[in-house]
Amino acid sequence: MAARKKKVAKVVNMSGKRKTAIARATVRKGAGRVRINHKPIHIMEPELARRKALEPVQIAEAMNRLADVDVVVDVQGGGQMGQVDAIRTAIARGLVHYNGGAEGIDEELRDEYLRFDRSLLVNDPRRKEAKHQMGRGARKKWQKSYR
Repeated sequence: MAARKKKVAKVVNMSGKRKTAIARATVRKGAGRVRINHKPIHIMEPELARRKALEPVQIAEAMNRLADVDVVVDVQGGGQMGQVDAIRTAIARGLVHYNGGAEGIDEELRDEYLRFDRSLLVNDPRRKEAKHQMGRGARKKWQKSYR
């Protein structure tokens, strides 16, 4: 009795981070849909955030890399624009790795993303500075007067 080989569907999981927001993207074979927290990306509000989140999608569409894949993104933590930056990083990384084939990375798509904006593929390391003693925040100090 011959053993049957299961055909494994290619699935890529990638993440993106910005401040305290974390986005996890799953890219798999599909019909070109992009969903964020179970909602289509095209109904995301406000419009500025939607436009920013759609940048990696539009670049991939222009290069015919999005027609046969579905992208599902789960994002949590942080504020609205931090989440948007994390979303676009996760989507871009996922598409680069999904379309890479045997070598793992789609060089042409990666170069196009880097040419457009480096933060599409690289997390932003900046974080909030912690509050220090003797003050109300990271830099402001309580005033003192000796006279």
